[in-house]
Amino acid sequence: MKTALVIMAAGIGSRFGGGIKQLAAVGPGGQIIMDYSIHDAIEAGFDKIVFIIRHDIEQAFKEAIGDRIEAVCRDLGVEIAYAFQALDNVPAGYAVPEGRTKPWGTGQAVLACQGILQEPFAVINADDYYGKEAFVKLHDFLQGYDPAAPGKLAMAGFVLKNTLSDNGAVTRGICRMNAEGFLTGVDETSGIEKTADGAAVAGKPVDVESLVSMNMWALTPAFVDLLETGFVEFFEKAAAANPLKAEYLLPIYIDELLQAGKVSVQVLPTHDKWFGVTYAEDKQLVIDSFAKLTDEGVYRKDLFSDLKK
Repeated sequence: MKTALVIMAAGIGSRFGGGIKQLAAVGPGGQIIMDYSIHDAIEAGFDKIVFIIRHDIEQAFKEAIGDRIEAVCRDLGVEIAYAFQALDNVPAGYAVPEGRTKPWGTGQAVLACQGILQEPFAVINADDYYGKEAFVKLHDFLQGYDPAAPGKLAMAGFVLKNTLSDNGAVTRGICRMNAEGFLTGVDETSGIEKTADGAAVAGKPVDVESLVSMNMWALTPAFVDLLETGFVEFFEKAAAANPLKAEYLLPIYIDELLQAGKVSVQVLPTHDKWFGVTYAEDKQLVIDSFAKLTDEGVYRKDLFSDLKK
C-alpha cells in the first residue's frame, strides 16, 4: 500500500540562512535534519513525501531543500508534493481577525493536505530527528490500513530520557495508556529538566522511562476530513475567545477525538534517541550525534547513496 510522509515545514522563516534552525547543517556532508527523516522514511518504505510550507517561502524552500530532494526522490521512484498553509485559509463564513499575523497551528497545517492525500500517512516536524525505528513501526502500522476503520490511528512513543536536553528544561506530552498499549490521554508537562539520576519538574522526580509524544503520528485520509470539522469548531470557540494567539493544534484535537471515542491511537514504542535544536547550545550536540551515527555506519556521508536502486 502506498504511504506518505507529511513534513510540517511551514514554520520555517522567510529569511533563509544560519538563523533558521530547520536549515542548519548538522550532518558531515552538510545535511539538515530533514534529510535524515526523508532518508529513514524512504528506507522504511514510504513512497510519497509531502512538504507543508507557505507560499511566501516556496521559491527559497525549493532552492534550499526541495529541488535537491526532488532529484533524489525522482531517482528512487518516490513522489513529491507540496501543500500550503496560509493565514487566510479559514472556514467559510469566517474572516482573519484584525491583527492576526501567524497561521493557525499544526492542525491547520495538516488540513492543508486535503485533496493531496489519498493514502495513509505519517506526520513529523521538519526540525526533529526521530531515528529509524519509529519510521519502520509507523510504516508497518499504515500497511494495515483499512478504509472501513478510518479512526484507527497511531503515534510513536519515545522514552522520555531519550528526548531530554542537556541545556535546559523541555515540555513533553507524557502518555497515559491502557494495558493493550492504546493511548488514553496525554499529560502536557512543562519544565522537565535532566537531573543526575533522571528528570524532575520543579524538584519533583519524573519517570524517565515514561513514553512521550514528539508529534509523530500515523493518520488516515479520513482524518483530514475530521480536521476540517474540527477547524470550524475551533473558530466557534477557541479562535473567538483568543483571536490573535489561539492555535489549532494536532495533538489537542486528536485528544478531543480520543475522549469522544471517535478514534483509537495505538502507541508504538521506539527506543531511538530523539534530537532537536530546542536551544542554540543543542546544535553542537546534534552535529556530534550525526557524526557518531555516520562513523558507526548507521548513515553514509553521501546520505542517500545506500538507497539507490
